[in-house]
Amino acid sequence: MDWTQRSKEIFAQEIEELRKVADRLGGEMDQVVDLIYGSSGKVVITGIGKTGIIGHKLAASLASTGTHAIFLNAAEAVHGDLGMVCRGDIVIAISNSGMSREILAILEPLKTLECRLIAMTGNPKSELAQAADFVLDTGVSSEAGAIGLAPTTSTTAALVMGDALTVCLMEKRNFQAANFVLYHPGGALGRRLLTRVRDRMETNIPRVGIHSDFREIVYEVSSKRLGTTVVFDEENRPVGIITDGDIRRAIQNFDDIRKIEAQDFMTRNFKRIRPDVMVSDALELMDLHKITTLAVMDGDEIVGILSIHHIFDFRNDKL
Repeated sequence: MDWTQRSKEIFAQEIEELRKVADRLGGEMDQVVDLIYGSSGKVVITGIGKTGIIGHKLAASLASTGTHAIFLNAAEAVHGDLGMVCRGDIVIAISNSGMSREILAILEPLKTLECRLIAMTGNPKSELAQAADFVLDTGVSSEAGAIGLAPTTSTTAALVMGDALTVCLMEKRNFQAANFVLYHPGGALGRRLLTRVRDRMETNIPRVGIHSDFREIVYEVSSKRLGTTVVFDEENRPVGIITDGDIRRAIQNFDDIRKIEAQDFMTRNFKRIRPDVMVSDALELMDLHKITTLAVMDGDEIVGILSIHHIFDFRNDKL
């Protein structure tokens, strides 16, 4: 058996099933997003077995992106944990068959608590679906594998449906990267989101004047080891930048480099960034313009230089 080829076939099967689920998706997602967004209560995700694992992930994703959510194991719910559900909460019940006894057993209590019920199920005609206010259809025609019994494509469909719901709610709330700081204060992610350009920039700014000669420019770029220098005019205003790349091009383009000054080959409309911007945004700006340094400007004043080396040293921090 060629297991690499077999794995590719399984990928293809699951991708095809996801495509079918996406094609069936309709206005019910709009209604579910609006319902959760407008609710003052929490979202309770419930499931059991493999779907319970998917439910755990969905609850964690929602909770970390601005939606108050918890996971409730359906088996534990019928033995007292249903007390975690408050009147008016929204419940998302995940069951591929829609016939899980543990989930069906809590439907009546949820109704008494006046909870809105969203069924994420592969069987829109099931008892769970019939009891629900909204149904997110995750039905697949078959599970992956020759036997077709182990939950595979069905759990993948539920997982992606949960991801779609999470992202829609993030965008509905206009949840920004900075909001992650509140929920992810530790580890590399927290450091990334808490770190601003001002925390990483070099404040010993390389500087030359507009009339500085080629030798002085090369010395300043080399000695400060940032691959660039800022060019200032007679009134000490930053008017340009010269990078090591500009130096190489000047050698190629000018017949006598001894006669040129900084103003002759500096970049006047140089890229800049504010000190309060996140380091991750600075990296995106560098990637967009294919550059390795940014001038850090506070109004009209240059306060630092941010090099890509500062960013990569930061990104390689250990958890």
